[in-house]
Amino acid sequence: MEFNHLFIALLIFIITYAIIVSEKINRTSIALFGATMLLFTKVITQETAIEKIDFNTIGLLIGMMIIVNILRRTGIFGYLAIKAAKAVNGEPWKIIVVFSIFTAISSALLDNVTTILLIVPITLVITDTLESNPIPFVLPLILVSNIGGTATLIGDPPNIMIGSATGLGFVDFIVNLAPVIIVIFTVVIFFFRLKLKNSLSISEEKRADILAMDENLALKDITLLKKSGVVLFLTIVGFIMHQYFDFESATVALIGAALLLLVSKVDPEEVFLEIEWPTIFFFTALFILVGGLEAVGVIDFLAEKMLDITNGNIFWMVILVLWGSAIASAFLDNIPFVATMIPLIKSMEAMSTFSITPLWWALALGACLGGNGTLVGASANVIVSGMLEKHGNKLSFFKYMKVGFPIMIVSIMISTVYLIIFFI
Repeated sequence: MEFNHLFIALLIFIITYAIIVSEKINRTSIALFGATMLLFTKVITQETAIEKIDFNTIGLLIGMMIIVNILRRTGIFGYLAIKAAKAVNGEPWKIIVVFSIFTAISSALLDNVTTILLIVPITLVITDTLESNPIPFVLPLILVSNIGGTATLIGDPPNIMIGSATGLGFVDFIVNLAPVIIVIFTVVIFFFRLKLKNSLSISEEKRADILAMDENLALKDITLLKKSGVVLFLTIVGFIMHQYFDFESATVALIGAALLLLVSKVDPEEVFLEIEWPTIFFFTALFILVGGLEAVGVIDFLAEKMLDITNGNIFWMVILVLWGSAIASAFLDNIPFVATMIPLIKSMEAMSTFSITPLWWALALGACLGGNGTLVGASANVIVSGMLEKHGNKLSFFKYMKVGFPIMIVSIMISTVYLIIFFI
């Protein structure tokens, strides 16, 4: 009976994962179907399935989605983008640098997918005004959104999952990951400076059109902006302090969301309709699918094998997790990959006699930065590709990969040196 359950759990997981990667069927639909098949075949019970769901991750995602959805209604992101473009006199390269800095910081404090959804449409308005090809403007934004999101607990879904599973807090992520992310961001900006220095030029007439734009027209609700700004500030302070007061990060996000719903007087039904429910259910199903592998012993078996391969040497374990995560996340969605790796590393921890904390930083860096490798590596990449195609500027898989993959490799090389010097 146990062998049957092992075989069924593996089969369901592999088929589900393969279909998610192929993108032939909506990823949420197939993940939910795979999770329910585990229940149907009695590999795990409903009670066990519910226990496997990480409600801290789910709560944190929902809380931040509510806060950002209300903040977006104020028009502040459009205002800041136009203001920034005018501040650099409409010069294309300076616009790219300022928008990249804004995107990286926003990705760290909100999350990279939300940031991309807010900043790219504004960027397309700017490039239309300049009558420029938007791809040189938008491509750096994709890369720095994934890079910036790596720096904090809430910036990228893999970090949310890692933080929730380990108890590592907001400050832990900033202290341990932000230094190397600043270095990687600087290298990427320098790379684009060399790549684009001779290809960006606009007429004085088009520059004048940028300077004539009125950023104040982008602001829609000043009162709501003040309320949202105060609540967002308090929420970020809550993330910084949550470990000291023994609160989970989801509790902080949900308190912030509830407070903003209360003081903003926005119709909750409208806000809830804008929450990315497919993403929430996708996460839920993934936790159940990986829980099935855990329940039948697959995760423990893989952990033993990884310890055998590395001879229990922390140096080789870190290298294996970092580079393995990066290469896998470049070609697979990093969310299901991290969902599989978390219990694997936890099992390795139970079998080891030393601290494996560096492995969590290796996983975070590998999964988040690895997403830059190809067009399908991270959600932000896929979203921007669709936006550009609707705009009439197709960004092909290989056109993206020619830029993204080398940057990903350099990022992981820098991360390797950083982890060796500071953690090994």
